[in-house]
Amino acid sequence: MIKLTLFVNGVSKQVVCEQDESLANVLRQNLGLTSVKVGCGSGQCGSCSVIVDGKLIRSCTMKMKRVKEGACITTTEGIGTPSHMHPIQVAWMAHGGAQCGFCTPGFIVSVKALIDSHPDPSREDIRDWFQKHRNACRCTGYQQLVDATQDAAAVMRGDMKIEELEFKIPDDGRIWNTKYPRPSAVAKVTGTWDFGADIGLKLPAETLQCALVQAEVSHAKIISIDTTEAEKMPGVFKVVTHKDVKGKNRITGLITFPTNKGDGWDRPILCDEKIFQYGDAIAIVCADTEKNAKAAVSKVKVELEQLPEYMSAPAAMADDAIEIHPGTPNVYYTQKIAKGEDTAPIFDKADVVVEGDFYTSRQPHMPIEPDVGFAYTDDEGRLCIHSKSIGLHLHLYMIAPGLGVEPENLVLVQNPTGGTFGYKFSPTMEALVGAASLATGRPVFLNYTWHQQQTYTGKRSPFLTWMRYAATKDGKLLGMETDWSVDHGPYSEFGDLLTLRGAQYIGAGYDIPNIRGEGRTVCTNHAWGAAFRGYGAPESEFPSEVLMDELAEKLGMDPFELRYKNVYREGSTTPTGQDPEVYSLPEMFDILRPKYEEAKKRAAANSTAEVKRGVGIGLGVYGSGLDGPDSSQVDISINADNTVTVYSCWEDHGQGADMGTLGTAHEALRPLNLTPDQIRLVMNDTSKAPNAGPAGGSRSQVVTGQATRVACEALVEAMRKPDGSFRTYDEMVAEDLPLRYEGKWTAPANDCDENGQGNPFCCYMYGLFLSEVAVELATGKTTVEKMTTVADVGVVNNFLVVDGQIHGGVAQGIGLALSEDYEDIKKHSTMVGAGFPYIKQIPDNMEIIYVESPRPDGPFGASGVGEMPLTAPHAAVINAIANACGVRIRDLPALPEKVLAGLKG
Repeated sequence: MIKLTLFVNGVSKQVVCEQDESLANVLRQNLGLTSVKVGCGSGQCGSCSVIVDGKLIRSCTMKMKRVKEGACITTTEGIGTPSHMHPIQVAWMAHGGAQCGFCTPGFIVSVKALIDSHPDPSREDIRDWFQKHRNACRCTGYQQLVDATQDAAAVMRGDMKIEELEFKIPDDGRIWNTKYPRPSAVAKVTGTWDFGADIGLKLPAETLQCALVQAEVSHAKIISIDTTEAEKMPGVFKVVTHKDVKGKNRITGLITFPTNKGDGWDRPILCDEKIFQYGDAIAIVCADTEKNAKAAVSKVKVELEQLPEYMSAPAAMADDAIEIHPGTPNVYYTQKIAKGEDTAPIFDKADVVVEGDFYTSRQPHMPIEPDVGFAYTDDEGRLCIHSKSIGLHLHLYMIAPGLGVEPENLVLVQNPTGGTFGYKFSPTMEALVGAASLATGRPVFLNYTWHQQQTYTGKRSPFLTWMRYAATKDGKLLGMETDWSVDHGPYSEFGDLLTLRGAQYIGAGYDIPNIRGEGRTVCTNHAWGAAFRGYGAPESEFPSEVLMDELAEKLGMDPFELRYKNVYREGSTTPTGQDPEVYSLPEMFDILRPKYEEAKKRAAANSTAEVKRGVGIGLGVYGSGLDGPDSSQVDISINADNTVTVYSCWEDHGQGADMGTLGTAHEALRPLNLTPDQIRLVMNDTSKAPNAGPAGGSRSQVVTGQATRVACEALVEAMRKPDGSFRTYDEMVAEDLPLRYEGKWTAPANDCDENGQGNPFCCYMYGLFLSEVAVELATGKTTVEKMTTVADVGVVNNFLVVDGQIHGGVAQGIGLALSEDYEDIKKHSTMVGAGFPYIKQIPDNMEIIYVESPRPDGPFGASGVGEMPLTAPHAAVINAIANACGVRIRDLPALPEKVLAGLKG
């Protein structure tokens, strides 16, 4: 142990700690400075950044033995507070720099160090600084962070007044369709927004710390599990195994379609008979400290019989492959699509036919905050589970039977969440902490390392797709044929629904009268397939968008004009036979055309013998909602002080559910003339708010937004007097009127039939992407220099939120195109290894143009947004590479070695 006196945020502090402890943990645990976040734990994300003696460092990798006596340390708490914010924090709010907010304190400290040393940094100076210091953000796409840094520097130099950054409510009092900062922004930029690990430090003293015993093979039979030696280790309270789970010990996958050959009960909470994938949980060590829990993990003896590991869909579909889940075939769901006439004679007679095989990779979500959660029994005897869940009521019903708990005795709460991008549509640790708390009778806490985040959470399911187009010689599409296989890993949850997306989105955006195809869900031993932003669209629209370029090349047409000729217009239908709710695509193309022509000229003018430049287009379409009659409920009450409270489980994984709720409610409550701060939010607790449905599929702004509107309008109507004025709370009580009102809404849609035909979504989102790239011929390295997005997501609730969703989604699309993968379990278990895009991999020139076509079924004309930005930007990048150097990549990601091989080939 060592003792040090440190000057932390200007105050002398004594700390006693182990010399090998990290500075990050000492600041967090010893001094309670929880603005310091631990993400990757290996110096690759910058969320733990602090200033030590004037130098910016990543505190997770600095051991205390390297910290000097008397060192001066600055954290976000020492830069500004909620009541006295620093210009950097104000600028971050003004530009929407804090989305999930987990990386935000690290950026705030980093910017402070930058401006202290360089008061007038250029945009490239800022980008170089963030790259050098590994400040990583998965949400924003970085451009607005550079904007905020420049404005903060201007205020600190005296070139701008801080008041210029502060939002001013318009004279009409409206915040809908503005840049009003999200309610959580102040807490996020000041580091006072407590995430799960921060709350974990404040749990009762009797809380047990958990560590997982996990599989290090991908497929095996379990012969025995011996916990004897582990339970004798210091501080160990209990080692929980499947024998301690009182229920079915399974998480139900909630089979969507009756033709699914599985039963949905294929995923164990704690493995009992078999290992199905690397990282599967076998046991949970519960101890007094995390250190003691982790030390005991290696003492649990697990005897296994190795089985064949099927790490891809073709391997699992081979004739000699055994059933991964005995009794259920590895191909357990098949989805057909049949629209219009039989395609065989159409292809026989077509002027032009193009075809190809395509692969979209197992993209990892890579949030900066690893998965975290805790559980306890409350005073009413209910098991309460806090986590990053974005499907609280959904997960409650998925895990209750497995735990042996009646649903009414189970409460799920979402902690403030550092990004999920969809992986938390699946339960990850919820059942684990629930089982551990029930087995020990104590509160328990579990925080994954970033390695565990990679190895034991779901990933984007790879698609292997073959398709072909038939067209006339003047470019009119006549037909499409498709075949796709979905590598969904070992667990079936939502696999059939994902496979349906191939029928819904391959060829989406175009009037294709005749379609035939078939897809299948395949059980493998690689990482289980979880929802990831776009959920089926990036996998489906990549092949159809790249093949459109190949068709244009064969026809001798410009790929822009070929698309323009075939996009939805009056009389067109989607691949499911549905009439689009708006026909804005021609207008979107008309807006982009001059920018496309300018981009082509730039590419030609700036290409050299060493670096070739090119442009590419991608058209993306996605539905807002879960298929068919998706529904939601939100409640609202009037309070004694005449404010109102909205009760909603509109889960927030960084996308801005707080602002979505506030903006929608404020618009609906305008007759009451309430200010935004008179609308209180009670969010994401199943014991306090009704079932709004999961925050996935870009459904929330539409379905939960409509439920919010209905609830608010019900309250307004109840408060309305015969003379048109409104009752107060006291008058409502005096007249014995209800004080709380339900808002329920169901989408006017229906499910697709066995041939993929139907009206699955009432609202869609449309995105048109223009990518400008540079390709180094000597290395094959591709750099995206500009991205332009024309977006129709209906009427925009809040531009800060929607801008951030689009920039962040496009950045993830660039990662999907060029670098991101989780194929090699060891190599891809770190951020750098998995191809995480840092700021210099994302262009600083990202433009958004809105076409706000009001949606008939959206609240105040809004559609969703979250999925749209990742539907097809990767296809635009791949098409731009081909335009630049002639290399056509069909197998993602387009790593330099793949492009170089194409150049040499």
